[in-house]
Amino acid sequence: MREFLLYYGVFAVYYVIAINSLYFIIMLFSFKSIMGILKSSIYSRFQTLSGSEHVPPISILVPAYNEELTIIENVRSLLSLNYPRYEVLVVNDGSKDATLQVLIDEFSLVYSEHMPVQPLLHTSKIRGVYHNPAFPNLYLIDKENGGKADSLNAGINLSHYPLIASIDADSLLEKDALIRIAKVYMENPDETVAIGGDIRIANGCKIEDGVVKDIRLPDKFLPMMQSVEYLKAFLGGRIGWSAINGLIIVSGAFGVFRKDYIIKVGGYREGYPGEDMNIIIKLHKYMLENKLPYRVAFCPDAVCWTQAPDTLKILGSQRRRWGRGNLKNMIEYGRYMAFRPKYKLFGMLTLPFNILFETLNPYFRITGLLALIGYTLLDMTNGYVLLLYGLLNVLYGMLLGIGSLLLEEIAFRRYPRFRDIVKMLFYTILMFFGYRQIGVIWRFLGHIEYLRNNNSWGTMTRTSWQTKSSENISSLEARS
Repeated sequence: MREFLLYYGVFAVYYVIAINSLYFIIMLFSFKSIMGILKSSIYSRFQTLSGSEHVPPISILVPAYNEELTIIENVRSLLSLNYPRYEVLVVNDGSKDATLQVLIDEFSLVYSEHMPVQPLLHTSKIRGVYHNPAFPNLYLIDKENGGKADSLNAGINLSHYPLIASIDADSLLEKDALIRIAKVYMENPDETVAIGGDIRIANGCKIEDGVVKDIRLPDKFLPMMQSVEYLKAFLGGRIGWSAINGLIIVSGAFGVFRKDYIIKVGGYREGYPGEDMNIIIKLHKYMLENKLPYRVAFCPDAVCWTQAPDTLKILGSQRRRWGRGNLKNMIEYGRYMAFRPKYKLFGMLTLPFNILFETLNPYFRITGLLALIGYTLLDMTNGYVLLLYGLLNVLYGMLLGIGSLLLEEIAFRRYPRFRDIVKMLFYTILMFFGYRQIGVIWRFLGHIEYLRNNNSWGTMTRTSWQTKSSENISSLEARS
């Protein structure tokens, strides 16, 4: 028994070395790409593009379910973007609160009987479309509850432009975010099928009229942890994956897509907890099976600010949903596409990496730790193996976290104050003492929920951008 525990524990140590080494290699790709991105951002004429007629028009889709506290600021933010031609389509997904009415009142929207809706994708029943000529590029679609994917499909059916952008209703775009991401598309419009934006935590920032006026780090513990976590995921990871065209996800909070290909792959899949990962996998699959040149890109200087959960209950619900979505995608697509040369780099690297080091991560880490604890209890003389396991986790994690901070400082510097850098560095180290371990457990619990056929969205809390008080305004458990 002792030998088995030891051998399995040693396997867990090598697993940690392998996964972190691969993360490190991906981060090196991020460093290799970042200078080119920086030069492109500094010397490009993206600001002049905001008045150019050559910039492709975009339909911005905003799925909204019980968003009465944040939706007005969100729409104001979108209506003030520096972009020549675009439309905003808010899709009220059968909200139980006053989301529909606050939008109607704020923008004096009226029911439109003759608004053409193309039946390109199947959706739940549309109750009506609202519009006000005084806001010619704003539309409100009211539909029966069908989930986020269903809402995006409904928005696509009404949209008028060849590019669509998906934005969460609790998120705010920087004024130049859309023009920056469009610039990436215009560099290679024939092959670019999807572009992800950078997602940052808005908790702690000062918001006025839907605009982030003063960037500050969150005051609370959990949002602060998520700030450094997002920094690592987006700057340290997605820049690198994008460089080799291996991105497996474009965040549902902000991304731009070619509408024609979204329709060709059947649109967003309803009742799917990981619909943002699912649509990217379907795009990879379609393009590779049809031997079409393509790329899925990431634009790190197109920034979207979003609210982060500030309680363990809400954060746990979100992370379990992420775990369910990842497992569902890997079972339905990963097992058929992984290790098949037909799917090139996506099938030979991205999917195997995701299966071995993201999906199965909770099992190897939890069981490996338990095996080493058990072995140490049986033989205290070799307790250094348990210590080595812990040190590898912490040191590798710190190295990757510091690397992400370096990327932020080299290229973006959204947080100009020195004490913000020190604070982020402190939390980068702190997250390995409890926060990461809880995250692994949440992901494992998400897998259990998947096996129980739980497809609910979970519970979310919205906080008004104008006040510091929070109110649990929606239990989204009913959302399909």
